[in-house]
Amino acid sequence: VMADGDELVIIEVRCRTRPDPVHPLETITRAKCGRIIRATEDLLQGLGLWDQSLRFDVLVMTGDPPAVDVEWHRAAFTRDDVAGARGFRV
Repeated sequence: VMADGDELVIIEVRCRTRPDPVHPLETITRAKCGRIIRATEDLLQGLGLWDQSLRFDVLVMTGDPPAVDVEWHRAAFTRDDVAGARGFRV
């Protein structure tokens, strides 16, 4: 969790140290996004921040240190994506 200006950013991190035919971003299912969103909504409600501007990012790290590639996917998914209004966006 981080702040980007006035926006609260929830970051899902995926790491892979060995080659895999499936990109780590592809392992984030609609169900996983739903769990992240529900947990975030519970947190915001508990803190009284229901109106908080919100973004869901994904950080992907692949490779072995020190040769690690990092990809930051801003706004990788939204509440609407999980509700079925749009497809999962990368």
